[in-house]
Amino acid sequence: MTEFFRQDLSGARFEEVDFSRAWFRNVYFVGTTLRGAWFDDVDIDGEIRNLRINGVDVGPLVEAELDRRHPERTKLRPTDADGFREAWTIIERAWSPTIERARALPPALLHERVNDEWSFIETLRHLLFATDAWLLRAFLGRPNPYTPLGLPHTEMEADPSVPNDPDARPSLDDVLALRAERMSIVRDTLAGLTDTVLAGDTDPIPAPGYPAAGTYPVSRCLRAVLNEEWLHRLFAERDLGVLEARGNPTNT
Repeated sequence: MTEFFRQDLSGARFEEVDFSRAWFRNVYFVGTTLRGAWFDDVDIDGEIRNLRINGVDVGPLVEAELDRRHPERTKLRPTDADGFREAWTIIERAWSPTIERARALPPALLHERVNDEWSFIETLRHLLFATDAWLLRAFLGRPNPYTPLGLPHTEMEADPSVPNDPDARPSLDDVLALRAERMSIVRDTLAGLTDTVLAGDTDPIPAPGYPAAGTYPVSRCLRAVLNEEWLHRLFAERDLGVLEARGNPTNT
């Protein structure tokens, strides 16, 4: 098996190449052209914009189907302060049954990965990092907001100012305690949010740290938190089904 890790293959040409059973993660197909391609039993999960298959832009079709499956998803594209408050209520409500589902599993399974995706605990740790980065640092301006149990995204360059211990194995209760604290901060912040603040930019944030030094639209910071919460809960739900089968082999 040939493995490419952090390689720049932009501008490369592939012809008569067999990608059967290949695995791609954190890859970028921007301005990519495929001709004479054969897609059979292919699973793609990612951001889709201007993706044309046989001349059809499939992005809007995918978005419409996702909205049909999850009607509450339409509320997760807020444009005003009230909309952000409503969206966060949806997020908190959605996580409750997911957490109960996880609690029903043996604790060790919550540290297991499915198809090398993050474990359930790692997913929650990443959401701690996302809140620390985009709400506490970028929006609220806290200079050192990161909990040691936060887990940055895998492709992030090492930054001594950002804790990153991928081998940590905290308990579910330990992580949930931190989650409860962070989610309360989000709730309180959105309670005081106004449309005027939402339409503006953050104060400049200094280096070092993530996100990078500079100013950001407030809406971008808050949407980052919403999007991370929504998407990673869906990933967690997907993988919990596999973990439940591992924990109850007689049901497989």
